[in-house]
Amino acid sequence: MLKLVTTARSSPLVTKFYPVENRVESIVDATKFSPQHMIFHRREGKRKNDFDVTFRHAEGKVTSIKDGVADTLPIPPGTHDALSCLYYVRGLPSLVPGTSLIMNVHHDKKNYRLEARIEGVEKVKGPWGEVEAVRVLAIMPFQGIFLNEGNIRVWVTNDVRRVPVMMRAKVIIGSVVAKLVDGFQRPSAQ
Repeated sequence: MLKLVTTARSSPLVTKFYPVENRVESIVDATKFSPQHMIFHRREGKRKNDFDVTFRHAEGKVTSIKDGVADTLPIPPGTHDALSCLYYVRGLPSLVPGTSLIMNVHHDKKNYRLEARIEGVEKVKGPWGEVEAVRVLAIMPFQGIFLNEGNIRVWVTNDVRRVPVMMRAKVIIGSVVAKLVDGFQRPSAQ
């Protein structure tokens, strides 16, 4: 099992009028990247939500608790959560610009079809330096990790590791750019 964690906090200036404090934890199968359990604490502006989702893939169901209200709901085979879907895409054998993939995602007590389009390869800079990265567009039919208005772009290194180094989404008052701050190590020269 792997534990995937993402956090989002607004800058001190933005916090004065629109505070953001989000945390998503997804426990996934290490080989298939299928989610087993997801916890999502969303704090954006005056909006507050807590999600706790347990996936029971063999039964085709999830137990989804939102703000203390539990439901058991059906899910299609191969369903992901809002975070595991991004890691699943990066694990594909090939990320060729111009191709796309449709997958099932369970979020906020609903099942959605999410399209991930491989848009291109480009250089990106961050705390880890400059790397060549594959740009993936996640066409979001729901408000995901942020109260995003539309799609999310994710950049993963264009090497065998496919490290997610950056994410960008439009939100209610502008846009969010998330850059990897920890865990990036350059591969050793061989």
